[in-house]
Amino acid sequence: MVHPANPKISIIVVSFNTREMTIECLRSIIRETSEWDYEVQVIDNCSSDRSLEAIEREFGADPRFVIESAASNLGFAAANNQLSKSARGEYLLLLNPDTVIQDQAIDRLVRFADANPKNGIWGGRTLFADGRLNPTSCWGPFTVWSELCAAFGLRAIFPNSMLFHPRGYGSWQRDTVREVGVVTGCFLLIRREDWEKFGGLDPEFFMYGEETDLCMRAIKDGMRPIVTPEATIIHHGGASETILLDKLIRLQDGQIRLFRRHFSRIGFEAVFQAMKAGVVIRAMITGLKNRITRNAEENMWSELWRRRAEWTRGARGPRVSVASADSAD
Repeated sequence: MVHPANPKISIIVVSFNTREMTIECLRSIIRETSEWDYEVQVIDNCSSDRSLEAIEREFGADPRFVIESAASNLGFAAANNQLSKSARGEYLLLLNPDTVIQDQAIDRLVRFADANPKNGIWGGRTLFADGRLNPTSCWGPFTVWSELCAAFGLRAIFPNSMLFHPRGYGSWQRDTVREVGVVTGCFLLIRREDWEKFGGLDPEFFMYGEETDLCMRAIKDGMRPIVTPEATIIHHGGASETILLDKLIRLQDGQIRLFRRHFSRIGFEAVFQAMKAGVVIRAMITGLKNRITRNAEENMWSELWRRRAEWTRGARGPRVSVASADSAD
């Protein structure tokens, strides 16, 4: 077995404290990918669970694998960008380490991309381990309206409503081919030349929001991200982020940076203030419920508000996206 000189696909996996899942993900790539020459580039983001040693022990001798170690946790965007610099494939596939390839999903996705070249970004369908739909493989476009609905809880109250949760696509089971607003980074295919044109993922995003930013920039450039149910994988989801409050802080931070870049100034301010108000309202409601039920558990929303400096700091900064900045040079 030799390293392919001109691989069709460079598969990029960023691992962080998901040792067993990462190992299973990498095994599934080998097991289920046979139609195209490929290379697998793995970076361990300074895990504390000895992921690097386990990955090197099992895959280090395979010439198709390039395994790197980060000196510190670079975050999702910067780690993907670092690996992509040495990628040689025609396509880059961003693949989460908490995924399992099924039924030649990578082969099928590349075949779908070859047949639909104008779309520019391609994704598939994701399931939980028990076979239920994991709808997070894609989302509808982020708009001021969709985020106002999210901030004030309408999305949670009406999860299948196209009016109040347009990003969720209603009851669509991801079982048909469809152009979408966002293909998420758990299973995202893009041509390497387009990745390089866009500058990869914006490293301003540490975690959450980076693939949405990429898709929004791509759409502005004329691409139409698309998903196919023919390429289906298991995505466990959230495996590297186990503390819910920390996850919420990172999510809020990523979204604020995203909205600042892509919404109008008025639209951003409306959404930003609504997000803060939404946290306060949820904290008050949770606190009232806790008093009524005499629940002594921590009020997560109250804590989120107390730590608001951590997730609002990205509100002030340049509003010009990477793509716009490039075109202005």
